[in-house]
Amino acid sequence: MRGVYTAGVLDVFMENDLYFPYVIGASAGACNAVSYLSRQHGRNRTVNLEYSSHPEYISYKNWLFKKKGLFGMDFIFNELPNRLVPFDYEAFKGSQERFVVVVTDCRTGEPVYLSREDYNKMDISMVLRASSSIPFIAPMVELEGKHVMDGGIADPIPVHKAMKDGVRKGVVVLTQNHGYRKKKPKMTWVTKRFYPEYTGLDESLRGRYLKYNETLDYIEEEERKGNLFVLRPLEKMKVKRIERDPKRLGVLYEHGRKDAIDQLDNLRNWLNN
Repeated sequence: MRGVYTAGVLDVFMENDLYFPYVIGASAGACNAVSYLSRQHGRNRTVNLEYSSHPEYISYKNWLFKKKGLFGMDFIFNELPNRLVPFDYEAFKGSQERFVVVVTDCRTGEPVYLSREDYNKMDISMVLRASSSIPFIAPMVELEGKHVMDGGIADPIPVHKAMKDGVRKGVVVLTQNHGYRKKKPKMTWVTKRFYPEYTGLDESLRGRYLKYNETLDYIEEEERKGNLFVLRPLEKMKVKRIERDPKRLGVLYEHGRKDAIDQLDNLRNWLNN
């Protein structure tokens, strides 16, 4: 739900006709990106603010007593895009930008990067669902014979992949304030209990904080060099990862908008240099 900050940033980009030839994202980042690429201003805001309190969006009751996921994945990736807040599939398919979605291969623990040639053979909603399927609270997804989950496990901020794909100057949208670092996880035995046959997933989850922090170190160094332009919250967020309060989410969305507007001239100057 912290991705609502990104939704605010991307709406400002759309208002200013600011699009980039290469876009990559994992989990909520990928979900925000598709509405940006389909040019559907305000769609991410509507999905997250107006439906965050819907019983089918997040339900502890379904998770604990009905043994379904905490998030209503069918609701989020079927009902919302196909009926309630329609996603413009044709506009997305017609976009010229290269778009890469990150998922995690549960057997190997390695990231899998899906480009247009991959997800054109699949349903993009299922690809986004896979990239957003958080362990323990969402079911695993099968894509092309692979069992996959949240792309943020194996590559939470895929800036290295972007650089490998030829990006020399990149804009990064983060959802944590400057200086934030992840702590070593506790209760690491839980993964083996839930997913005993997926040793790669277990190893990737154990080492995720190291990869995440190393990537932040790299981003901050490249930012100092002028190779990356980073938009991030100026203060520590007061929104939980699983947040249902539309007012808090609305404040976070507006923070994203404000930060993007305040940095717009600097961003344009940076892009032109």
